[in-house]
Amino acid sequence: MVLLAGVFWYRSCSEAAAARAKAAPAVPVTAAPARSADVEISHDALGTVTPVATVTLTSRVTGILTEVHFQEGQMVKQNDLLAVIDPRPYQAAVLQAQGQLARDQALLANARLDLDRYRQAFQEHAIPEQQMATQEALVAQDEGLIKLDQGNLDAAQVNLDYTRIVSPIDGRVGLRMIDPGNIVQANGTSGLVTITQLQPITVVFTLSQDFLAEVTKALRSGRPLKVEAFDRTQTAPVAQGQLLAIDNQVDAATGTFRLKAAFANEDGALWPGEFVNVRLVTSIDENAVTVPVRAVQSGPNGGYLFVVKPDLTVEMRTVETGPVSDGVIEIRKGLTTGEQVVVDGQYRLEQGTKVEVQKAAPPAASQ
Repeated sequence: MVLLAGVFWYRSCSEAAAARAKAAPAVPVTAAPARSADVEISHDALGTVTPVATVTLTSRVTGILTEVHFQEGQMVKQNDLLAVIDPRPYQAAVLQAQGQLARDQALLANARLDLDRYRQAFQEHAIPEQQMATQEALVAQDEGLIKLDQGNLDAAQVNLDYTRIVSPIDGRVGLRMIDPGNIVQANGTSGLVTITQLQPITVVFTLSQDFLAEVTKALRSGRPLKVEAFDRTQTAPVAQGQLLAIDNQVDAATGTFRLKAAFANEDGALWPGEFVNVRLVTSIDENAVTVPVRAVQSGPNGGYLFVVKPDLTVEMRTVETGPVSDGVIEIRKGLTTGEQVVVDGQYRLEQGTKVEVQKAAPPAASQ
């Protein structure tokens, strides 16, 4: 009798639990279908914006700075005139060199005429051979002086040209380091101004040596590797470029290697010296199964999600996940395209829970 009573009590409890489960209200959830999309395989890093070229202009000659032809912060082009050193001493040196050259050219012309007369006289046995040889040596001496004078003239002209300081690159002018009226020393250490090239510009960043083989393999494929630069919030890229080069060695102290990416920077979004968040795309998984990132939960056995079945009950399914890109995550194993997955409301779900699928709220209109 006791055994029969126990069996009856167990059946009654089970039936009551089933009835309660059947009568339990459906849990409202938000669901979305798994979609097929291309997913970028990328690596994030912190980078430093570095200009392609930075030039500190210094004078090659000593003199008074008489003219400044730029404004601080101005964009300049290559060969634009930026400053002028007092050219008068160097113009005088050019005139002196020109006069010396003209004088020695006249002496050479006269020596050559004498040489022609001596040769004629020697043929007529009117003078000794030694006198003709002496004249030939004098002509050679004067020819050497002409070369010396020409070199002095060229050097003087170069110094005169150095009094006009022009921009060697396209770039942005920094703050002026010296004012007009001051004496500028030749090859001074402080310089006049610094010019930094902004377009194009580069970003140097580091990755762990664990990704070295992956990056070099992608480079060998020959296709450009996309690099995106983000601000501190990492919400949207501020600039997009491509990988330019990787360093030729791994830093043994940190176990990382350096990479350099080039950006056109036409809008000036990147500024030399600033830190930016960098994302390097090494490959693309085409037609991958993707779901919103928040659909995947973490458990003791890895990632899992809830799949909404046709009878509006959910199945808790373990999945193998891949990279995250633009708010979606790749599902490499455990899900097929088109299946509905729960995006919001998972905290009240378990295997077999009845759900009521609600429409996702539309995104708020931008103001």
